[in-house]
Formats: sequence, C-alpha cells, structure tokens
Amino acid sequence: MKRFHRLRALTSLSIAATSMAALMAPPEFAARAKPAEQSISRNSQVRSLPGRLDNVLMLNDNNPELITGEGILVSTFPSDPGLNVALDGRFDLFSHHVYAGQPDQLDSTLWLAVVAQPAGEAPVTLTLLEGSTSLSQATSKDQTAAPFLPLPALMAESGTAIASGPGSRVAGDLLRGDTATELPQEWRIEPGSVTPLVVLPIPVAGLDPLLNGRNLQLRLQSSGPVHVATLAALGVGEKQPGAEKWTKLLSSGRQSPKEHQPTPRGARGRMIYSRVSGVQIGSTWRATLTDPGASHLNVDDAPIAWPISSLERGDLQTGQVQTAELKTFDSGTAWAAHGNYGVEYDLTIPLRNEGSQQRTLAISLESPDKNGSGNGTLLFSSGNSGPVMFRGPIEVTGLDGEQGRPSGRRRFHLVLRRGQEGPELGRITLAPGQQRSLRIRLVYPADATPPQVLSLLPVKQSKAASVVRP
Repeated sequence: MKRFHRLRALTSLSIAATSMAALMAPPEFAARAKPAEQSISRNSQVRSLPGRLDNVLMLNDNNPELITGEGILVSTFPSDPGLNVALDGRFDLFSHHVYAGQPDQLDSTLWLAVVAQPAGEAPVTLTLLEGSTSLSQATSKDQTAAPFLPLPALMAESGTAIASGPGSRVAGDLLRGDTATELPQEWRIEPGSVTPLVVLPIPVAGLDPLLNGRNLQLRLQSSGPVHVATLAALGVGEKQPGAEKWTKLLSSGRQSPKEHQPTPRGARGRMIYSRVSGVQIGSTWRATLTDPGASHLNVDDAPIAWPISSLERGDLQTGQVQTAELKTFDSGTAWAAHGNYGVEYDLTIPLRNEGSQQRTLAISLESPDKNGSGNGTLLFSSGNSGPVMFRGPIEVTGLDGEQGRPSGRRRFHLVLRRGQEGPELGRITLAPGQQRSLRIRLVYPADATPPQVLSLLPVKQSKAASVVRP
C-alpha cells in the first residue's frame, strides 16, 4: 500500500506536468478530435556543437528523484558512504527531488539540507555567486514556487518571470541573475563541525495528491577546500530538524534509498540511464559556432542545426556526446550526467552574408524525434501531441530589432513536445557583406528530456519538406 501510494502520487505529477489541459477532455472526445499525425522530414545539416564543457565541478544530487526515506542523498565527505572529494574555489551544486508524503499522514514535511565542513583546520568562507531554488507548489507565502502550468509553446518575457515547474523557474532565475529569497549570500564555516548552509522544506500539507518537488542550484566560490553533503530528514510538524539532527544523520552513514539501477556502460539492449548522485566535471558549455576553419558562419549554410544536450544513444548521428563525465559517483547510480541538467549553454554565432542579396534567417530551439534524425535530416511530427520534452527559458541577443538595429537580450519560455518544430524566436536580416553576432544562453532545465537542436533556417525557404505518411 505504501509503495502504491507513492507511485500513484508520482504518476499524478507526471500527468500534470505533461498536460493539465488534456485531463479536462473526455477520452472519447479526445479520440475524435485528435487528427492523424504525420511525420515531417526536413532537410538540414546537423553539425556537432563546437566548444566543450569547462572543468568546474558540480555536486549533482538527483538520485533518488522520489525520496522515500531519511538519509544521506550525496556526500563528498571522506567517511563512508562519502565520495571523499574536497571542493575548492569555484564549484556548483544541482539538486532535484520529489517527495510524496507519508501514507499515514496528510501534513508531513521533508526537509532538504546542504551541509559543509572545511577539509582542513582553517575556517572557510563560502560565497553564493548565483543561485536559486523553487518548489513545485507553495504551501505558505514565503516559499518560491512554480506550479506546472499548461503554457503555450512560446511566451516572450516582458519583465515578469515566466515558469512552469521548479526546474523551469530556477533556470530562468539563473539567466536573469535573480536569487530566491530563501538563500543566504555568504557562509563562514568553522573547522571541526558540520555547518548547515541551507535547510529547505518540501511540504505536502493541503496538496492533492500529496506530492511536491524542489529544484536547487548554487554557483559557489570557496576560500578553501570543503566537503559538502545533501541530506533528507522529516521534521516534527512544521518545525525543521536542528543542526544536531543533520550531524547525526551524516555520521550514521545511512543513505536515502536509491532508485533506477543503470545499464552498465557499453552494454547492448535497452538503455536505463538512471539518475545522478555524484560529482560531475563541467557546469558551462561555451562555444562559437562558425564554419570549419573560419571566423564566422556563412548565412548560405542554412538550414543548419546543432544538438543541445546530446547523450549516449541520442547524438542525432553526430557522434557527439555532450554529457558531463563524473569524477566519482555513488554505487548503483548513473555513470555519467546524462542530460546535462543544470548545465549552462553559452553560444555565440558570428554570422556573415557573403552573397549579393539581402538574407533573412530565423532561429529556433526544436525537439526533433531522436529516432530518425541526423545525417542531413530532422524528423518532426505534425500533431505536437506527444510528451513534453523541454520546458524552460532561453535568452537570445542580436535579433532584428526596431529600425533594423540588433535587439538587446530577449528571453522566451518554451514548451516543446516530442517531434515539435520549434516556434520562431526571432529573425536576423543581413545586407550583402554585413556581419552580426547572435548570443544564445540557456540553462538545461530539470523536467526536460534531451536532446534538442538549435536551428538556423532561411525564412524564404519552406520549413516543410517531404511528408512521410505514418
């Protein structure tokens, strides 16, 4: 019964996140109204994404996703089951979890703590450079939250944050430079004792189903080496556990139960990626997208696409796996950071019109079907009724603005379904011999499924090519 309760709640969240609107239509009406989907094959170069991940370490805390018991989530402390890694200088933290309550309680709260201790004998100062956190649903006014709203495929930001789900909210905060009010700006950590950095609730009181999630991302600068851990514990009513509870939980060595054993690396057959519980290498992918051996990209190359967050068995036939490797990880969890959740992509495209006529291009983020895309072709679906594959923000600088001038930073929120051609983010018009650089930034959000592609398309060329009947 306990297991059924949690699975039912998790399934409910998955349904809500995919399409709240679809739940309002009777099945027989949906069956009549849904048109037959067609596969759309579009010719496009698909190039590997230039650049690479940096070497900034990220403590990646995502296994288990559904927390079913108190314990250590991931630890870099030297004592077992710690990974014995000292984090120093610049490092990041990514944490994403769901809590489905207790079967015999309607008001339980799970608390998520990030704790740290100097690796040496000197005190350490930790500074928050950037960071944010969000719940799926707030149960009090002082909590940052982003419910899974049924948003359209494209919404342009005009000063107000747009989000659907906590991963979407935190990714947008990082792009805007916003910080959630729950996060301090600095910590002084004394040697010889465990210091809680943040203690955040995942409440379910008053929710139906009893289900909530929290996303947390921190970009940190440390004045010295530290060990860091994330822990989960139940409170008493609405009261959070004290520092003594976290110290005892860490020293006990008890882990919160893991989930999803991964397929061994290199094995054939069905692929179970699992979720990450470890220290990954790389938090930002920077790149300049040009023609090979050139300082720019010729607009005549369009249509052209680059994978975003390509992964094992999802490289769109480019041979490029962008997944961050793990320095070390917990047994029974993912052996690489499949999906690059929390990784920032910072891409520059220096465009030049080498022709004799004015050219206009459109830019999109798209979600082609990874099965059948690549080798000069991207495969899409006409119906856009599949599961949501991307839900989050993107920032573009350099699009056509007023009076032919390049615009400044513009941010959009996207909801892309499987096989969906991306809505146009904007256009770039260049006269003969003219040059202009585009800059595209996104933080790959939790609740997304990779890969996507960044596409440049000639506006005068039809986006639809051959139509393949199902």
